[in-house]
Amino acid sequence: MGVRVVIIGAGPAGLYCAYLLKRRRPSAEIRVLEQNPANATFGFGVVFSDRALDFLAKDDPETHDYVSAHMVTWNDLTVVHRDTVVPIDGVGFSGIGRLELLELLQDRVRSVGVEPEFETSVSDLRDFSGVDLVVGADGVNSVVRNEFAEGFGTDIVYASNRFVWYGTTKRFESLTQTFRQTEYGPFTAHHYPYSADMSTFLVETDTTTWDKAGLADLNDAENRAHCEGIFAPELDGHALVSNKSVWRNFPVISNKRWSVDNKVLVGDALHTCHFSIGSGTRLAMEDVVALVKALEEHPGSIPDALRNYEAKRRPVLETLISAANASMRWYENMAAHMRLQPYDFAHSYITRSGRISDDRLAEIAPNFMRAYRTHA
Repeated sequence: MGVRVVIIGAGPAGLYCAYLLKRRRPSAEIRVLEQNPANATFGFGVVFSDRALDFLAKDDPETHDYVSAHMVTWNDLTVVHRDTVVPIDGVGFSGIGRLELLELLQDRVRSVGVEPEFETSVSDLRDFSGVDLVVGADGVNSVVRNEFAEGFGTDIVYASNRFVWYGTTKRFESLTQTFRQTEYGPFTAHHYPYSADMSTFLVETDTTTWDKAGLADLNDAENRAHCEGIFAPELDGHALVSNKSVWRNFPVISNKRWSVDNKVLVGDALHTCHFSIGSGTRLAMEDVVALVKALEEHPGSIPDALRNYEAKRRPVLETLISAANASMRWYENMAAHMRLQPYDFAHSYITRSGRISDDRLAEIAPNFMRAYRTHA
């Protein structure tokens, strides 16, 4: 008899977990439960840094090629400050629509004989008392984590900045960070393509600016109009598109323990990674790879596998989350950074996570570093 697994959540982490487990352990009995319909998604595009999918190419080249074929790619990053465009070479990314990514991963799951159960809410984990493993892949508002928050040692704090996630029919050619000083204070837009005719357009500002602009009192259409006005040069007449787009604070989620009995967390249920470094989906899928490997290494003991998963994955993950948190704090202080001249500002931006030195930057972005040193 195969291991019995229930996966809560059919986002990228949950779907990929079901696919990998079933492919590597065909005798496993796997259920994937998702509260939303199959075609529901929130947000727009997902972005990956240029080497973010290397883990997938190594461990699962078939899925890597299947997903990569649907991505748009670009080689440079662009920073706009004081209407000065500063290109940063050698920093490539790929983008794909979140719904398209989910559909591709749904195809992968079905290819191994697992049919996700959509529009299926879970409110009581005691319903799964007879299974061997429950995987909480149910995101920021995880039922699995919340029901056992004390056991997991969950901690949630919120970033001070506000952000709202839009799309637009204006297609950009690279991931671009545009910064604007307004009468109320600073705003920035993270914008990048994810298909032939759509781009993500995420707007962020600090709390002081958000309050001064009175954005809490505006409805959806008024908020979109406000952001369209600030970034009119970038949007070039294109409108912003809303999809449950509301101003919110980013939740920083961490857990002292990654498993409680036979329940384990992956992805945003376990940890969040600030959107400014574009690694959330990648980290969630890497969590899954680490979990499945641990289960393979300890086929006779779920507790041993879960301890192995945390022991091996946590040090790697914490390094990346530390970089993401440093990036988040940089944005929380963007008003101070925006006093810098454009090239100094771009240098501060690209080194904000503390993971890249000037010597390394000179190797990967020689054109930018030459221009930066010229303007210094």
